[in-house]
Amino acid sequence: MPTVETAASVAAAVRSGRRKAADVVAAHVDTIERRNPELGAFLAIDRSRAMADAAEVDRRIAAGERPPLAGVPIAVKDNLGVIGYPCTCGSKILAKYRPPYDATAVVRLKQAGAVVIGKTNMDEFAMGSSNENSAFGPVRNPWDLARTPGGSSGGSAAAVAAGLCPISLGSDTGGSIRQPAAFTGTVGLKPTYGRVSRYGLVAFGSSLDQIGPFARSVGDAAAVLSAMEGADPADATSRERAVEDYASTLDSGVAGLRIGLPDEYFGDAVDADVQASIMAAVQALEKAGARIVRVKLPHTSYAIPVYYIVATAEASSNLARFDGVRFGHRSAAGDDLAKLFSETRHEGFGKEVRRRILLGTFCLSSGYYDAYYERALRVRTLISRDFEQAFRECDVIASPTTPTPAFRLGEKSSDPLQMYLSDILTGACNLAGLPGLVVPSGFVQRESVRLPVGLQLMGPHWSEGTLFRAGRTIERAFGHENLAATAPEAVR
Repeated sequence: MPTVETAASVAAAVRSGRRKAADVVAAHVDTIERRNPELGAFLAIDRSRAMADAAEVDRRIAAGERPPLAGVPIAVKDNLGVIGYPCTCGSKILAKYRPPYDATAVVRLKQAGAVVIGKTNMDEFAMGSSNENSAFGPVRNPWDLARTPGGSSGGSAAAVAAGLCPISLGSDTGGSIRQPAAFTGTVGLKPTYGRVSRYGLVAFGSSLDQIGPFARSVGDAAAVLSAMEGADPADATSRERAVEDYASTLDSGVAGLRIGLPDEYFGDAVDADVQASIMAAVQALEKAGARIVRVKLPHTSYAIPVYYIVATAEASSNLARFDGVRFGHRSAAGDDLAKLFSETRHEGFGKEVRRRILLGTFCLSSGYYDAYYERALRVRTLISRDFEQAFRECDVIASPTTPTPAFRLGEKSSDPLQMYLSDILTGACNLAGLPGLVVPSGFVQRESVRLPVGLQLMGPHWSEGTLFRAGRTIERAFGHENLAATAPEAVR
């Protein structure tokens, strides 16, 4: 397997002066240009802009600064604003749009010394679980190029898994960071709702969306979260909380920690080999001093229908702004305002986005609002209360992230319901606004290919530090610190 770099190793070398940020960035851009054609992970790279930003980091180092992510190349999902780059959201309707500002999360990572090297492919407007809904083609899983890397943040996950960059940003509305992390053998974090500013993220479901990192190690993910979290006056949903020093507790272990296993997440719908991999990780936590307890989350079966009502209703409202008048694609066929709107949206939006807008509009329409949307909100509260009750009995909930390992491209694309069920183990976390961390827990064999499996760790609000401790324990027990320095065979 080819050797790749972690964010920690890059930043340490650049801060010490042993390496130049410009050299690090140039090497990563070279790798992207060589490998991306077969992966489809990046939609845009800008060598000259990245090199200019890297040179600025080198100037900061020469002036005596020691930024925590000095010279670390990062990729950004293409629904986050970055000055000078497109922000297509994987859609034709925004194919030519370039935002005039950086997302707050991007601003803070740049301040920490990170260098944006490109924008990554995604399911259109973050609506999908396989990255096949992108208007610009699918992303391929580095472990098996015939399989999906997951979605909607598939490009960000594949980029890190393949060693194209040490860190990437994704967004998670119903599992769009955690599912791709599990499929690609990377670490993925969905933070507590409100911990990271959503300013500059093109909204899908405003009460569900969160920005989070993909990384090759738990320590790298923790460093990125420390750099970009915190209140932001531009985002009223961000919370005023002190920035946490996750590094100081990362190696504290899990002795005495109560790990909850929810029966509802280990049913027949979950592949037996995936379950075995997850239980091996749980046993590693127990061996390290954690105590395993059984917990109940009785409303779990309602999570998917509730999610696909709430998320589509919010999408129907959020995507109404793409009308061909203010920005983005404008149809040439419209000879009056109503036709301009309809033709622009028909030409610009893909099939899945149109489907979800229609679902959401129906759920919000007169005569159906109470029966669908309002009832879904009530059940959402019950799901949140399930977690509150469970966390009286445990500190962390452990579960599979996905029912199966990565599936083949095209396998579910003709059956939307089967595709939606890919999120059956992740959606409840978003509905409750909880943090969720995915760490690699081993591999399963499918035909002649080894495919990664990811353990999902969920905690109470603001418990990311505890999740990082548990994830670090798994990482060490399974030797994934060594795995973090390798890339899959498929992308050699």
